[in-house]
Amino acid sequence: MAANQLSAESSAYLKSAAHQPVHWLPWGDAAFARARAEHKPILLDIGAVWCHWCHVMDGESYENPEVAEVLNRDFVCIKVDRDERPDVDARYQRAVQALSGQGGWPLTAFLTPDGEVFFGGTYFPPDNNAYGRPGFHRVLMEIARAFREERDRVTTNARAIREHVVKTLDEAKPGDVSVDLISGGEDQMARLFDVRYGGFGSAPKFPHPAAVEFLLARWHDAKGGLAWQREIVEKTLTGMARGGVRDHLGGGFHRYSVDERWIVPHFEKMSYDNSELLRAYLSAYQAFGTPLFREVATGIVDWVLEVMTDKEHGAFATSQDADLTFGDDGDYWTWTVEEAKGALTPREGAVASSVFDIQETGEMHHDPRKNVLWWTQDPASDDEWPVLRTAIKKLKAARDRRTAPFVDRTAYVNWNAMMAGAFLQAGAVLDRPECNELALKVLERIWTDAWDKDHGMSHVLGRPEPRGMLDDNVQAAAAFLDAHEATGDSAWLDRAVEVMKYCNKAHADTTAGYFDIAATNGTAYLATRAKPVQDAPTPSPNGVAGLVLARLAALTDNPEWRAQLDQHLRAFAGSARELSLHGSTLLRAIDWAVQPVSRIEVAGPRGDGPACDMHLLALQTYRPRKIVVRKVAERPAATVCVGTSCSLPVSTAEQLAGLLEG
Repeated sequence: MAANQLSAESSAYLKSAAHQPVHWLPWGDAAFARARAEHKPILLDIGAVWCHWCHVMDGESYENPEVAEVLNRDFVCIKVDRDERPDVDARYQRAVQALSGQGGWPLTAFLTPDGEVFFGGTYFPPDNNAYGRPGFHRVLMEIARAFREERDRVTTNARAIREHVVKTLDEAKPGDVSVDLISGGEDQMARLFDVRYGGFGSAPKFPHPAAVEFLLARWHDAKGGLAWQREIVEKTLTGMARGGVRDHLGGGFHRYSVDERWIVPHFEKMSYDNSELLRAYLSAYQAFGTPLFREVATGIVDWVLEVMTDKEHGAFATSQDADLTFGDDGDYWTWTVEEAKGALTPREGAVASSVFDIQETGEMHHDPRKNVLWWTQDPASDDEWPVLRTAIKKLKAARDRRTAPFVDRTAYVNWNAMMAGAFLQAGAVLDRPECNELALKVLERIWTDAWDKDHGMSHVLGRPEPRGMLDDNVQAAAAFLDAHEATGDSAWLDRAVEVMKYCNKAHADTTAGYFDIAATNGTAYLATRAKPVQDAPTPSPNGVAGLVLARLAALTDNPEWRAQLDQHLRAFAGSARELSLHGSTLLRAIDWAVQPVSRIEVAGPRGDGPACDMHLLALQTYRPRKIVVRKVAERPAATVCVGTSCSLPVSTAEQLAGLLEG
């Protein structure tokens, strides 16, 4: 008899469901073969260990013996970790979005035995009409009946959805690459900007760090003539920094805010969000010198080092959960008045309550006594600032004594590369050499443990499978270029070149653009390769590929990379205008192609001295579309080239600073 087969899986999400009475199978040919042999529909659940509503649906439905009885009798059940298999998730999200108009996690899809979707949604409550959605038990009974009695209709629907999915997986839309795409993109972002609270759109509100970086470049290029780009950047970063979406005690950011004011977050903390936000805050600090932005960036680094880092092996964790148990909604992160009083002296409590709005009635619906800490107002006087700093340390110490939510320590190559690249920027801007040391250790491990010259990067450090995903390859190449600029070591440039040559062989389409997987494996929707360019929610791999090609063209002066960049961007230029905010990474790559690049070249001896000082200054200075080249020579010298115009060489950091300011 079938049974739950998840206990041997490496995924934390799948392991967390191993005790459930549902006869779960992992994704693979065996599950589809069983569905065909037993003539049953498939229930596909896609979620993640950090996902709050996944835990809710697990507790309400998949741990319910009556629901499990129906599932085990009438369905073949497959559970997928979206972090482990983003390729599977991307395809089934599109199918469910086509059916229901929304996607997200948990993704609940009903498939034919061949893997084609005929019905689906996200979270289904256990009972009818809860949250305005049909009850899960009733849905299961109706789906099973329809599959038995209306097979032709089910098959017809599934084919229609498949055709839609196959069509939309290719996001390439050719067009002319021009400055107009840049100005059009910034105009559309301005229309989406929330002038009251910062950010884009309304609730729920997600950070869009790529858009922030894009607009920061626009402000710099305007040479201060246009204040509105700076206003968007500052108001957005300040709004997030003051909101409850930022962890004011431990550093770092939660995934998104359920309200437009950035106050109440979904409390999970993601590696990919924090790496991109770290870069955005660092860049804004470099450009504006705002102390708050340095403080926020420092907090992200401190949280990553404390909670998310395996220093011994050289790896970054994936995520930290929102909750401890089913029914808990961020209790670890929130505070009652009594809890705060128990950790603080009366004066500390008064100051902290005033700054962080700790009241008898807080923001959490499941427990109204619980307060999200958000920065309501500054301390009333100068002498209250040290009191507040002491209170923050004490609240952090008290929270550390609580049982912390689970940290998924799976080391995904793409997200490890993103964090390593961000840490190299932090090492320079915050002058923290330990960040560089850790980042280089992680990148060395990616090269040693994940890279295979014939099959590209694996998806997880230390595991041979799965592999062949574009995102792992291009994010690794981008971080290798960061390492080359930070160290001057040409080996990192050579590695980036090797990875992109592999992408040209394994991922490139003959008409330009890259497919998300190196080859098809024939299972269900994976028989069709996608060509993604939308940031959803991580930077699009084709957008990142564009940035890598642009940097390679600038660093190597090899015209082949420039030709590839132009061809690549033309394949997606038609999408740039309509994607706007959600195509920010692509727009950043287009920016590199149509605007002049700043090349800062520093030569001189290795080790301490003027050349080292100039190299560090070059890394610390904000310039959009900047590359830093470090060469070994007897005497220190630095030049700055913008486009085809170059300065005379200078020999000290002070002289270089003057050039960069000009």
